Amino acid sequence: MRAQAQTEVDTSSTVAKEAAGIIDFLSKDIFTFDIGDNTYRFTYLNVVMIVLVLAITRASIWFVKRWLQNRVNNSKLDKGKAYAITQIVTYLVWTIAIVFILDYIGIKITALLLGSTALFVGLGLGLQDTFKDFVAGFIILMERTMTVGDVVEVDNIVGRVLEVGLRTTLVQTRDDIYLIIPNQKLTSENVINWSQSKRVTRFAVDVGVAYGSDTRKVERLLIEAANEHSMVAKNPEPTVHFGGFGDSSLDFSLLFYSNNLFRIEKVKSDLRFAIDQKFRDNNVTIPFPQRDLWVKDWPKDKLRHGSVATDEDQQE
Repeated sequence: MRAQAQTEVDTSSTVAKEAAGIIDFLSKDIFTFDIGDNTYRFTYLNVVMIVLVLAITRASIWFVKRWLQNRVNNSKLDKGKAYAITQIVTYLVWTIAIVFILDYIGIKITALLLGSTALFVGLGLGLQDTFKDFVAGFIILMERTMTVGDVVEVDNIVGRVLEVGLRTTLVQTRDDIYLIIPNQKLTSENVINWSQSKRVTRFAVDVGVAYGSDTRKVERLLIEAANEHSMVAKNPEPTVHFGGFGDSSLDFSLLFYSNNLFRIEKVKSDLRFAIDQKFRDNNVTIPFPQRDLWVKDWPKDKLRHGSVATDEDQQE
C-alpha cells in the first residue's frame, strides 16, 4: 500500500512538472513591442488563444449562416433579409473578436486610439470617400433599400444585385458585365429599384399606324399580342393607350405588366415581333415618316408641261 501511494505521488508530481513545463513554454515571449510608453509581450499562449478565438468566431458565423439558410429554405425568411442579417452579424462578430484579442494581449483600445490620433487624422483625410462608402454600406444593409437579387437602375444601366458589401456593391448587367459600385453613389444619387415592391411592374411598347386604320382593330391586335406572351402578367391586364395624332401616324402605346424585370427588353422585342406579324396578317400599315407639300399659288411662268421648270429650262 505504501509503495502504491508513493507511485501515485510520483505520478502526480511528474504530471505537475510536465504541466508546469508546458505553461512555462507557453509563457515565453515570442516578441515584444511598444505603443507609446507601454511595452507589450506576445507569447505562445497568446497565439493559442488568438487561434481559438478566431476558430470560435468562424464557427459562430457558420452556424448563423446555416440557421438563416434553413429559414430561407422553409420560406420563413426572404433571401434579401437573410443576406443583410448575415452581413451585419459577420461584421459585428469580427469586430468583437478583434477587440477581445487586442484586450487579451494587453492593448487597450482607448490607449491605441489616443496614441494614434495623428495617424488617424491623416488617414481620415486621405480616406474620406472610403469612410463614406462604409457608412453608406451599413445604411443599405440596415434599411434594406437594396438587397441581393434586386434589379436596379443606376445611371441608365440596369443590373441585378449580386452582393452588398460594406464598401462596394456588385451588380451584374444585362450584358453579363459586372459593375463594382461604391456604396456612397447608391445612397447619394437617384437609384431605381425595380424589385422593391416585390410586385409586377408596368412597361410600354409604342407603335404607330397609318391614318385611316381601324383604331379598334389596332387595339384588339395589340391586346392579343400581349396576352399571347408567357412573360406578360394576366393581372393586371394589358391595356392600350391612344397617344395622339402624330405627323405621319396614329400613335398607340401597349401597356403591360411583367415580373421579368431583368430581361424585360427581350420581352419588349418579342412583343414588337408579334405586333408586326399581326399587323401584316390584318392589313394594318405601319407608316414611315412622310410629308406632303401643297403649293397654293405657283407662278405660271415657273410651270412647264405640268411640272416645275428648272433654271436651265428658263434659259432656253
